[in-house]
Amino acid sequence: MPKMRKKSDLPTKVCPACGRPFAWRKAWEKVWDEVRYCSDKCRAPKGRKV
Repeated sequence: MPKMRKKSDLPTKVCPACGRPFAWRKAWEKVWDEVRYCSDKCRAPKGRKV
């Protein structure tokens, strides 16, 4: 079984839409370099509600 990591040890990025930091998630494991936004809401165009 793989060794568990602390959340503080995971890589982080800053969302360009809201300016908040967000941490690496298992779902983003293969595409982490392409992830830019922290959520679907931040990824949506400004005039559109999700």
